Amino acid sequence: MIERMETPAGVIGLRATGKLTRDDYRQALEPALREAADAGEVRLVFVLTDFDGLERGAWIEDLKTGLGLGLGRRSAWKRMAMLTDTKWIRDATNMFAWAIPGDVMVGTPDQVEEAKRWAAG
Repeated sequence: MIERMETPAGVIGLRATGKLTRDDYRQALEPALREAADAGEVRLVFVLTDFDGLERGAWIEDLKTGLGLGLGRRSAWKRMAMLTDTKWIRDATNMFAWAIPGDVMVGTPDQVEEAKRWAAG
């Protein structure tokens, strides 16, 4: 499940838990990212806890989102904070931060307030 979080103006905040579905991408993640990209700047705080993987259909949506809104709108990305309690996701995000457009912050869910301030800056 993905839901919006309260954040400073200009920052998109999303909190995800459990197993992510195709509908999570289509109804929450993609519209939020598209809205920010259309406004000219993507400043994202993504909090992922108790991650249980992606459902089969979500893999395709993940790829489409990455290609369309990540690579396709690369110049709009300013800052992205990935906060998760899943170590391998933190490690992978750090490893591939060079390929992620904009500035990247990687941390744990207890850093959410700090990440909101950082993303807004």
